[in-house]
Amino acid sequence: MNLKLKIWRQQDANTKGKMVDYPISGVDSDMSFLEMLDVLNEELVAKGEEPVEFDHDCREGICGACSLQINGEPHGPDRGVTTCQLHMRMFKDGDTITIEPFRASAFPVIKDLIVDRSSFDRIQQAGGFISVNTSGNTIDANAIPVNKDNADDSFNAATCIGCGACVAACKNASAMLFTSAKVSQFALLPQGRVEATDRVLNMVRQMDEEGFGNCSNTGACEIECPKGISLENIARMNREYLSANLKK
Repeated sequence: MNLKLKIWRQQDANTKGKMVDYPISGVDSDMSFLEMLDVLNEELVAKGEEPVEFDHDCREGICGACSLQINGEPHGPDRGVTTCQLHMRMFKDGDTITIEPFRASAFPVIKDLIVDRSSFDRIQQAGGFISVNTSGNTIDANAIPVNKDNADDSFNAATCIGCGACVAACKNASAMLFTSAKVSQFALLPQGRVEATDRVLNMVRQMDEEGFGNCSNTGACEIECPKGISLENIARMNREYLSANLKK
């Protein structure tokens, strides 16, 4: 395939960026999107030009680092996949593909297509954990019975990889789906109930402090989420938050 790529280039967070056109030819339909960008960068390096900076790690749909806005959609036109799992057969010969970083004030651009998502880390650090004394007091994993439905919902919430697609898809750049998934995975389990009140209050407070917007109630976050995190988690977090405020 022969393609025209329109890629956002930005030297650093303090420099004004712009779209730059790059023609690319000989793209195999079986390539992943990142492999196509690898080919482009090899060509740029061979010509003595600076390669396009983009983030990636596992390339297996697990780490969430490869987040890109492709033709206006987080992770591109496919569903249930990250950018590294997106294949070029989703595009046609002669297509123009626009590639940008995720757009949110809480995700400042570091360079080109790489954004700083450490705001997600700080939300998790605010309460996305349980405090357990394991020093000589280990407990068998099966010692506390867990309702099967709750266990399944907890595991489903825990599949969130923190890629930020939910934020990029939301017109208000809300992090409600991400935060609610991290709240839910503990709120549904007995081990997480001990600190449930402080957890939801601290994580929601940190989410607001990071500058994320309010939930827009459009459901775009669930549609674009590569792991299909359910909107039910947002409803659960709202209930947890209301209950926590009543207890305080």
